[in-house]
Amino acid sequence: MKTIRMEEMTWPEIKAAIESGYTTAVVAVGSTEQHGPHLPTMTDARIGDDVAERVARKLGHALHARTIAVGMSEHHLAFAGTISFKAETLRLILRDYVDSLARHGFMQIVFLPSHGGNFSTVQKAIEEARDAHPGVDVTGYTDLMGLTGFLNQASAEHGITAEESGAHAGESETSMMMTLEPDLVATHRFAPGYLGPAGEAEVKLIFEKGMPALTANGVIGDPRKASANKGEVYLDHLADFLVREIGKPPAT
Repeated sequence: MKTIRMEEMTWPEIKAAIESGYTTAVVAVGSTEQHGPHLPTMTDARIGDDVAERVARKLGHALHARTIAVGMSEHHLAFAGTISFKAETLRLILRDYVDSLARHGFMQIVFLPSHGGNFSTVQKAIEEARDAHPGVDVTGYTDLMGLTGFLNQASAEHGITAEESGAHAGESETSMMMTLEPDLVATHRFAPGYLGPAGEAEVKLIFEKGMPALTANGVIGDPRKASANKGEVYLDHLADFLVREIGKPPAT
C-alpha cells in the first residue's frame, strides 16, 4: 500500500486493507493548546500524529486513523489560542471512534494520548468501549508519568537533565517539533520555564489551578539544548516504547 494513513486512502482501499488483515487501527489523541512562546498550538497533535503512524508501521497490519487534534486543555486556557473539550465531550468522541471503526471490521483499536490532560479520560473511554464491544481489543497507553519518565530518560542519554527535558515545551518536545515542523519552531524565543520537580503533586497543581500556577511562560523544562537530530531519535524510540507497552499483558 502507498500509505497506511486512512485520511489519505479511499474507502475501497481501506475496505481491501481490512479484508487483507489490516485489522488494527491506531489513533492519537492530541490537543490544541499553548506550548510556550516558541512552539505552535498544534504541538501535541503533530507529535501524536507522527508517533501513531510509526506505531502502526511497527505493529504491522495496522492502519493509522485520523488524529483527534483537540483534547482536554482547560488548564491551559489562560494562554491565547488554546481550545479545550470537556471530559464528557472527549469521551463521546472516543466512543464514536470505536463504534465507527468496529463497524468496519477493525478488531483492535489503539488510543495513544499525546497530551497529559487526556490520559485519565482516554482510560475511562477505553474501559467503556471494552464493555460495549466485547469482541474488539480496545487498548492504549495511559500512564502519564510513565511517558514523561521515558522521555526524560531518552533526553538523559544525550546529556540533558530531567528538568531540562521537561514535561511541556521543554527540550524533548521542542526537539521532536524541530524534526517535524522546523519552520514553526521560534528558536529566537527559546527560554527556560519551570525547572523544578514535575511529579504527581505538580501535575495535580496544574490540573487544579492551571499552568500559570507553575509556569509564567507556559514552559515546563528548557528548550535551549533542543535539536532536530535528537528529535528524530526521540520519536523513533518513543514509538518502540509504545509498541512494547501495548504488547504487554494486562496487569493482574
